Order: sequence, then C-alpha cells, then structure tokens
Amino acid sequence: MLPPLPERMRPKSLDQYVGQRHLVGDGCVLRKMIESGNLSSFILWGPPGVGKTTLAHIIAETMDREFYTLSAVASGVKDVRDVFDKARKGGLFNQKGAPILFIDEIHRFNKAQQDALLGAVENGTIVLIGATTENPSFEVITPLLSRCQVFVLKSLERNDLQTLLDRALQEDVLLKDKDIQLVETDALMRYSGGDARKLLNVLEIVVDSFAGRSPIVIDNKTVTESIQENMAIYDKDGEMHYDIISAFIKSIRGSDPNAAIYYLARMIDGGEDPLFIARRLCLSASEDVGLANPNALLLANACFEVVSKIGMPEGRIPLAETTVYLASSPKSNGSYMAIEKALALVKETGNLSVPLPIRNAPTQLMKDLNYSDGYKYAHDYPGHFADMEFLPEEIKGTVFYDPQLNKHENVLRAYLEACWPKYYPKK
Repeated sequence: MLPPLPERMRPKSLDQYVGQRHLVGDGCVLRKMIESGNLSSFILWGPPGVGKTTLAHIIAETMDREFYTLSAVASGVKDVRDVFDKARKGGLFNQKGAPILFIDEIHRFNKAQQDALLGAVENGTIVLIGATTENPSFEVITPLLSRCQVFVLKSLERNDLQTLLDRALQEDVLLKDKDIQLVETDALMRYSGGDARKLLNVLEIVVDSFAGRSPIVIDNKTVTESIQENMAIYDKDGEMHYDIISAFIKSIRGSDPNAAIYYLARMIDGGEDPLFIARRLCLSASEDVGLANPNALLLANACFEVVSKIGMPEGRIPLAETTVYLASSPKSNGSYMAIEKALALVKETGNLSVPLPIRNAPTQLMKDLNYSDGYKYAHDYPGHFADMEFLPEEIKGTVFYDPQLNKHENVLRAYLEACWPKYYPKK
C-alpha cells in the first residue's frame, strides 16, 4: 500500500525543497552551514506543514550523518538516553561528524527531559535539531536555548503552494497517469492555509472523491464539497487547532463567555497544551481587554503561573475562571492600536532625533552640546506635570493613544484632557 501523497512527495534534497529561501537559498545561513560541514544544534520554529521535519531529513541525508528521530509526545528521558548510547557507540567509528537527533514538537518536553539533552549537546555527542510550533523562548529551557540557534520558518506563499501542486500532478506515481484538470485553485489554497501537508492531503481527498471517474476536474466547488464530506479525514492530524483557538479568542473579544468556555472545553478535550491556552489568555487580556480592566492581565498572568505549577487536569479550573473573566470584562484595544500606530510611524519616518532637553547628559561634553538643557522635572511643578514637548520635532503633536469609552479609560482621558488640551480636546 502506498503512503499518503504528502509522504510520497516529500523532497529529498535542498533543490527540491520549496519555501524558506531566507534560510536555504544561495548564501543563506542554513545552506552555508550544510555546505561547510560545520553543523551546530538549532531549533526550527514555525507553523505546521512548512517543512521542519523535511528539512531535518534533507540535512542529515545531504551531510551523510547518522539520523535519530524522537517525538516529544511519545518519548521519555529513557528514549533520549538510549539515543545517546547509540550515538556514542557509533561515534567510535564515525568520521562524518556527530549524529543528528531530531526531536519533533520539542516544546512538549518537560524540564527534566530537556535537561537530559544538555550534556550530549554541549560535548558534541549529538547535534540537536528541534522542531516546534511554539515560541522557543517560552517553551525551551534557557540553558538548552543558549546552546541552539533558532531559525524561524514562514508559512508558504501562494507561488510555493502552486509549485507543490504542479509537481504533485506531474511527478507523483499515481497522479501523473490520471486525467486531472486543475481549473481553479482558490479553495485549495484557502483550505491549505499555507500548510504544504494540508494542501496535498486536500488534493488527494478531492482526487479520491472521483472514485475512478475521468476526467478529474478540480474547481472551487468540487474542493469545498469534497472537504465537507470528508472533514474527519481532512482534520485527522488535528489541523482544526488554529480554527478552534481563533474561535476561542474571538468569543472572548466578542464578550460571549458561553462560547468562550465551549471552545476552551474543545481544546482541553482535544489534548491542547494548557500553557498554549494560558499564553493566549495573557495576549487577549492585553490586546482585547486592555486598559478597560487592567486587572485582566494580572489575572491572566496569575493563571499562567498557576497552570505551570499544577498542570492538568486541575489546570482546567483557573483556565475556565480566566476565560469567563476576560469574556465578561469591558473591552478596549486602545493600547494595542497605539503601539501599532507608533510602529507604523517609526517605519515611515526612521530614527528621528530625540529632542535635546530630554537627552541623557552623563558627560561634560554632552552638557556643552546642550543635552538635557531646558528639561523640566515634572515633580517640581503643580500636579506633577510640566508642559513640554517630548516627541521629535518632525512628529510633535501626534496622538497614538486614544482612550476608549469605558469606566477606567474615562478617568485616563480626563487626566490627559487636563494635561494636554491641545491634543486631547474634551469630547
């Protein structure tokens, strides 16, 4: 029996590899590492289906290194140590460099499991390649992270996905002999979501739906109907993960605690990482609740700490408490919009000069150049406020933060109206 289409089409070399040109293109960091033969440990961070596992296999094949692979979901400390023992024994006769240990979903390893990797990585027994969909800064212990470079992989672009489609239709052992007419690709692209594996799974589902009939005409309607009929197959690897978390966050933003708690239950029942949920709650507390209820971020952060300590299944309780609290809180995206607007202006205007009065003046030379000259120390003035400009001359008067209409931010607006009537006129 032939393997699924994504496995049949897995590239065997860098020349066949699609996407991630910032890493494997000519002169780029990973290609140079491979070509030089000096391979060091690193972590591949990116969404599902962008080629993390494939890239690890290609590197091992290209460099002719012994290759071990573990899944963090199914492996324990004993499995890791067994690999080290094999690597040490093989290393006595290996002239091609240290074996590669590839750990998929490395963010699922606990601290003890990650600690077990440290010595072997440090002394060169193995070269570690980790793959994760989660931010390594949160999920990988600092000592291990300091010994690994982190390479960020991006979702595949439409032209990358089109390349994969064309290659599958022309080269796959089964598809190349079928009369397949690719009329429209919008639905294929939409259901793939930038995920190569999902794209090829969808293509295979659609082709199989014709059950031997010919020609196989693929258009948006055919793709949509095939996916709706075969949703269980389409989602066999839990690929609705991102749809559920999206629904969860949008339910909180929409102040619907009932929908939010439902999607929380879906994630818990599906085995979602509880710290993944807790991090999203922290983000929602800042982005969606914000200054309308500053206590929301405190509770979300406390939830993250508690869940980190007690784990599951008890962790479901603080997760539920925080979810209901955020969904039931007044909402404001004022601070989120302020930083987005400020970042856009920084990109547009570049590094504008800081006004002289608010520059630091630790040396006499800086004082002679009028650094800090004219600075008004706010606490020396009535109400602890001194009217002076702090923004660069070119953008003075720009208002980034617009307080939203809610009980807490109404107080902030009143204060800003009193301080800066020219920028915050009374409403």
